[in-house]
Amino acid sequence: MTFYGFLIILLLEDFFPCLNAQPTEAERDVWNQVNSVLQDSESILSGLQAYKGAGQEIRDAIQNPNDLMHQERAWNSVCPLVIKLKTFYCFSLRLEEALHSLLKSLTCPPYTPTQHLEKEQALAKQFAEILHFTLRFDELKMRIPAIQNDFSYYRRTISRNRINNMNLDIENEVNNEMANRMSLFYAEATPMLKTLSNATTNFVTENKTLPLENTTDCLSTMASVCKVMLETPEYSSRFSSEDTLLFCMRVMVGVIILYDHVHPNGAFNKSSKIDMKGCIKVLKDQPADNVEGLLNALKCV
Repeated sequence: MTFYGFLIILLLEDFFPCLNAQPTEAERDVWNQVNSVLQDSESILSGLQAYKGAGQEIRDAIQNPNDLMHQERAWNSVCPLVIKLKTFYCFSLRLEEALHSLLKSLTCPPYTPTQHLEKEQALAKQFAEILHFTLRFDELKMRIPAIQNDFSYYRRTISRNRINNMNLDIENEVNNEMANRMSLFYAEATPMLKTLSNATTNFVTENKTLPLENTTDCLSTMASVCKVMLETPEYSSRFSSEDTLLFCMRVMVGVIILYDHVHPNGAFNKSSKIDMKGCIKVLKDQPADNVEGLLNALKCV
């Protein structure tokens, strides 16, 4: 085993299982910034999970185009949903800023990415939590076709309602520019992951003096740690619940996708520092229900 591989093994017990890792003084500012975002992540997921859509009201309005009552009912059902969709979208912007701060901290000289992950476990944990949230959000979004249907109806209907002098207070919340940005966001199969992928690409582009390897090695190291933890009974047997297993799988898939976006040759190339065959095997060894969304996310890469 190489020294690099041995160092990863040494990190296993201290990295992801260290769920109570507290920030050092050097990490504190970034940790506080990211923590303020992560504190809202569960409410965002709960809101998405509770999303029911206005499918019936929209169908009634379409089937009865001259019935003002049906039109008003559909519009009044869709408007609060659009406000909720704006909340999700705005959270993605906050998540993008948080990821940028973490990448900056975890890749800056003079430390290597592995040294960063060892010295700044609290930030590494936050990076993992962001990826965990992202994959959970996108898995839920994929199961809710009502989101795009509701938003499409909103965009089709708003001009007509303006003519009919119907309630347009919502334009104070979701104007045309915001609607355009939200439309692009929800058109993605995995919108949160797309946001983070773009953020990682932008980070690399904006920091041309930072060696690309600092970013890609950080991502590949995290993928390696996750893979070894999942495929090694000595470590996977310590997982306290299925949630911990899913956490590790989502983080692994998340960093693979980010790596694929920023590395010139991608994650599936032979020169990749990520063992893609091994990672996919680890996923396929899990119950199909747990990994279907993750494997689909990798197929989209």
